[in-house]
Amino acid sequence: MDQPFTDRIESADVAKMPAEYQELLRRVLAIQADCEIGGPHLYVRSVMPAAPSRVDQLIIGRTAAEEADHYRKVARLAGEVGLDLSYILSRANRERYVNAFRGTITSWEEFAVFGFLIDRVGRYQLEEFQGCSYAPLDRILPDIIVEELAHIEYGQNKTAEFAAKGGESKEKIQHVVDVWYPKALDMFGSSRSRRSERYRFWGLKRRTNAEARTEYIREVNPRIEAMGLRVPDPNARREFL
Repeated sequence: MDQPFTDRIESADVAKMPAEYQELLRRVLAIQADCEIGGPHLYVRSVMPAAPSRVDQLIIGRTAAEEADHYRKVARLAGEVGLDLSYILSRANRERYVNAFRGTITSWEEFAVFGFLIDRVGRYQLEEFQGCSYAPLDRILPDIIVEELAHIEYGQNKTAEFAAKGGESKEKIQHVVDVWYPKALDMFGSSRSRRSERYRFWGLKRRTNAEARTEYIREVNPRIEAMGLRVPDPNARREFL
């Protein structure tokens, strides 16, 4: 295997890089931007009016605004390398890159679990870019990750509240976890992905898809169990293994 790429690249250097690097960089920026704006498209219109309190409505609004700002930051980086991502703003949910963003969230329970499970995957995705070869991407991460951690914490706390109520509430939140857990695992992609290896070669990601997914499972499974919920079968209803 060739020696992995370890240089740090600025936007002015991208045009000098091999075509594969340019293609992978633009792809990773497009997917990240799509995921950032994809969340608000899932829940704002359907869930925000039904939030249990005004405080919860404000939190949804703040979360959506932060995700939109994350999109703006990534789209700006894409623009610096000649990639216009404005079309993503009006893209239909069914056309999103990642399956978890292709539907609609219609219940408060789903919004909670989305924050608990899916935003946590988002944190893993962002961590892949820490210290990456594309310096402008690395530089925008600290503030974004801090905000994502708040989204995760809120979703986790709300999920735990539903579980703690027991009875029908616990059954309903268990069902939602069962639905979203495989979607979360699929977000890491195929364990046999060749593109994943090329991302790592070019210093655009740190872990293989399988490594990141395994770390996620080790982190999230005990949290599910601590809520008194059942961890779903990690191989059931999966698109990518």
